[in-house]
Amino acid sequence: MAVIPLPSMGRREAAAAALAAKRRKDLRWEQLAETVGCSLVWTTSAVLGQQPLDADQAKTLGRLLDLDDETAHALTLPPVRGAEAVDTTEPATYRLQEVVQVYGAALAELIREEFGDGIMSAIDFELSFERQEDPKGDRVKLTLDGKFLPYRVW
Repeated sequence: MAVIPLPSMGRREAAAAALAAKRRKDLRWEQLAETVGCSLVWTTSAVLGQQPLDADQAKTLGRLLDLDDETAHALTLPPVRGAEAVDTTEPATYRLQEVVQVYGAALAELIREEFGDGIMSAIDFELSFERQEDPKGDRVKLTLDGKFLPYRVW
């Protein structure tokens, strides 16, 4: 029986290498998203290690970023998700946590009133990001779009 060697590079190291290459090549996230053929937010999340890239996407991204084969392959490893994968002291992340702390209960109540007892999926989910020009200062517009999942009774 053939022994399959374990990858020497993990998902986090591959994400760090891809991010460094993106910066070194002075590329924008939009360029990576177009190359991969997925949305801006999803592609950014994938390169940072929180979404799975398939082999073709990883090879395509590897060519764009001049990554070696091992690094490109490591981008196909299972994603690293969750609180331990995110720097919660980073100001944008912290402010999003603040939004949930301040508005989370209101959103949960509104979801219950509109849909019934359940939640918004973070699996069957899309997130869009855009810059919205405003004379008082440009605004960050985030749109969270998740499937409603009712709690089941058994």
